[in-house]
Amino acid sequence: MSIQKIEPGMPESQSADILADNLARLKALFPELLTEGAKGPAINIDVLKALVGDATATDADEKYGLNWHGKRAARQLALTPSAGTLRPYPEESVDWDTTQNLMIEGDNLEVLKLLQKSYAGKVKLIYIDPPYNTGKDFVYPDNFQDSIQNYLELTGQIEGGRKISSNTDASGRFHTDWLNMLYPRLKLAHSLLKDDGVIFVSIADHEIHNLRAALNEVFGEENFIASVIWQKVYSPKNSARHFSEDHDYIVVYAKNAETWTPRLLPRTEEMEARYSNTDSDPRGPWKAGDLSARNYYGEGTYPITCPSGRQLSGPPPGTYWRVSRPKFDELDKDNRIWWGTDGNNVPAIKRFLSEVKDGRVPQTLWTYQEVGHTQEGKKELIASVDFPNSDVVFDTPKPTRLMRRILQLATSPDDADLIVDFFAGTGTTMDAMFAQNAEDGGKRRCILVQLPEPLAGAASVGWTTIADVTRARIKAAGQRHKEGNAEFNGDVGFRTFRLDTSNIKAWSPRSDDVAQSLLDHLEHVNAGRSNDDVLYELLLKLGLDLCVPMQEKKIAGKTVHSIGSGVLLSCFDERISVADAEPLALGIVAWHKEQATAGEVTCVFLDSAFENDVAKTNLAAILEQHGIAKVRSL
Repeated sequence: MSIQKIEPGMPESQSADILADNLARLKALFPELLTEGAKGPAINIDVLKALVGDATATDADEKYGLNWHGKRAARQLALTPSAGTLRPYPEESVDWDTTQNLMIEGDNLEVLKLLQKSYAGKVKLIYIDPPYNTGKDFVYPDNFQDSIQNYLELTGQIEGGRKISSNTDASGRFHTDWLNMLYPRLKLAHSLLKDDGVIFVSIADHEIHNLRAALNEVFGEENFIASVIWQKVYSPKNSARHFSEDHDYIVVYAKNAETWTPRLLPRTEEMEARYSNTDSDPRGPWKAGDLSARNYYGEGTYPITCPSGRQLSGPPPGTYWRVSRPKFDELDKDNRIWWGTDGNNVPAIKRFLSEVKDGRVPQTLWTYQEVGHTQEGKKELIASVDFPNSDVVFDTPKPTRLMRRILQLATSPDDADLIVDFFAGTGTTMDAMFAQNAEDGGKRRCILVQLPEPLAGAASVGWTTIADVTRARIKAAGQRHKEGNAEFNGDVGFRTFRLDTSNIKAWSPRSDDVAQSLLDHLEHVNAGRSNDDVLYELLLKLGLDLCVPMQEKKIAGKTVHSIGSGVLLSCFDERISVADAEPLALGIVAWHKEQATAGEVTCVFLDSAFENDVAKTNLAAILEQHGIAKVRSL
């Protein structure tokens, strides 16, 4: 028995390979679909057409849908595994040891790829407020072949000649560039959602038509729920040349419209005030409802005698009673018919407050009185972080009331629903989640992703990027909610991670000096990376939650970590001698039994730590003898 070294290309060394997973599923369902291509397995299109009953091959390009230059490359981009990782920064976090929330700094395309193994099918709500493509305010890479390289150049971490620029309306690829930016991110977002999950996307008139077409393709037109109109301003802009633009849209798609329904909104005071109890009915407050309707009803034309003795030959002209005569008599006997205080009114049906829905069905028009406006959002930002130049940099931050409305509709206080916002901006989503949890005692958790786009005019307060503002805002928000509600003891912390290149060295031998390349590759972890860096990369590669519980224990003088109640056991000490192997292995076995881990266990060590092959072989053999067969080394 020997320890298997984690090499480039192994499952433990890379993020989710979505393309390979798709091919495996197709092969399982239709083995005849796959054929040998020049670069590996390929799909036989003729076989695919035959399987779906389409014998034609001449109209492949003439189909209904949205198409643009670069769409195929954008789709492929979503399927390409990431070569990066997420490095932990506890010193920039709040309540690192206990929080279930994440603030991730980096290019959201790469981050979404890295999150696939750990969070696919686990997200209840995705909200994004992507750039509105106004010709000045979204940054995109000109080269899509190496997103990690683009990201490092954009953030000034390396020097490079590749240009990264804003998408201007003078560009001949104005809409194309925006779609190439958004499309692969939507593809990855779709796979993160639970079957009863939902995505809300804020957008303006500039791209709503393209957004709807892209979402139809990614989510399926049958899963479109609504286009909400949000009244974002409270007064008209008299400087507008044509129309004052007073609204934005929030487009809503379910992962599966058959399984997702919005939660009811709380009833308003105005709605409650419509109910009273003028006759002291023991069933409580009620309001009178019309007993007649215009729709034809064959049994709805009978005469009625009021308690006062007044005779009614039938319902008002042009209408019909809603119920038959036997049903009417039954309702009247049960005191569910209201005749007025003097018993002389046209009969009405009593609708009791106790029998109506506990809430109200959401509507597609959201006024600023209900959910706030952009000026409110700007004031909240300034109050949270005292940012000196918010008027210049953040023109339209979303108000927390808007986000809380979305949280009320799409998440439950009774479940630890996971929320993702990968265009986090100033962090309104997490601020709103803190507020909603404080109000209803919910345990919602949130993942924010924000590109550390350079920020002008904030150096005086120690910020250099938009991600700095995001972090400052949610840190202040958590403190505010704690201080403002003494009874609230919920989670207002977050763990900070940053996108970076992998901690594990890729094998790239020099053709002119292979021997030196072999020596250089003896140490598989990149210089300057900590044990925690390696540990969290393992969590991502093994599909574990980045907030999974961890324990640390000294065994045979070595530091051993247990993650997820023993699902992953790791020891990254730099030296394991032959004498260490047995006591270390037996100590790990004893801890493993103590935790009674359910399922397969992975145990990882540094390959360079072993004194020799004897130490490695002995340790692996003892672990396997006691049921820990999946032993790996870096």
